[in-house]
Amino acid sequence: MRGQPTSDGDGVKLTRVLTQPLQKRLDPFLMLDAFGSDAASDYIGGFPSHPHRGFETVTIMLEGRMRHKDSVGNVGLLEPGSVQWMTAGRGIIHSEMPEQQEGRMAGFQLWVNLAAKDKMQPPAYRDVPPADVPVVRLDGGVQVRVIAGTALGVTGAVTRPTTEPLVLDIVLPAGQSFDALLPAGHNAFAYVYGGGVVTIGAGSSSRVESERMAILKNDADVDGVRLIAETDARVLLVAGAPLNEPIAQHGPFVMNSTAEIHQAVADFQRGALAA
Repeated sequence: MRGQPTSDGDGVKLTRVLTQPLQKRLDPFLMLDAFGSDAASDYIGGFPSHPHRGFETVTIMLEGRMRHKDSVGNVGLLEPGSVQWMTAGRGIIHSEMPEQQEGRMAGFQLWVNLAAKDKMQPPAYRDVPPADVPVVRLDGGVQVRVIAGTALGVTGAVTRPTTEPLVLDIVLPAGQSFDALLPAGHNAFAYVYGGGVVTIGAGSSSRVESERMAILKNDADVDGVRLIAETDARVLLVAGAPLNEPIAQHGPFVMNSTAEIHQAVADFQRGALAA
């Protein structure tokens, strides 16, 4: 599945890989954006101040530098290999602006829904520098960065309750494979990038080209996935426990009902979103 080219913020060009029609199937995940360009004109406008309520954002930087500032007083630098995990909760206003005038900017932003009981919790923010993201090195040059959750006996940089997200950034040299255990009830997807081609699954398998997403089965008798690289590739593997709750979204607000969306907009308009 190929994503949709679009732009966000102040004209930043990106690909929306996980789009709104997939939110129910990939619950608790709401969106995945992939961005990557050598042209400063594609990213230099950045993401000026904007609000969020009701979910979490996960920014994974591959190349480039972005500066985060928010209404709670947090300031952080996103650099190559770093991860930013922000819980919008009841409300936060933040910006992410480039700290470079040239060169490549690349990475991902994933939106993870919050359960209804957690949507109005206080906002929170965490910067994870590259050195604090565990890396597991396997035979054949396979490397797994454990961004969230637990894999291969290693606890990732971030763990979260309820949705129990697993986020792995996997380096697969040509001809190598990786078996990932996934809870049978979790929804999961894999996004192939880095120019490679990967076969996903054993037996009934699918060939996935670079810049394509594969939605994985969540059958009760399926507890994992096998990735086999035809050529050198990287794969972002994401899984999480579905919330099975109504989703109401209006731009940067994700709640459970239209009334809650109206309240979020009203709170933002009167300057009380992050209060």
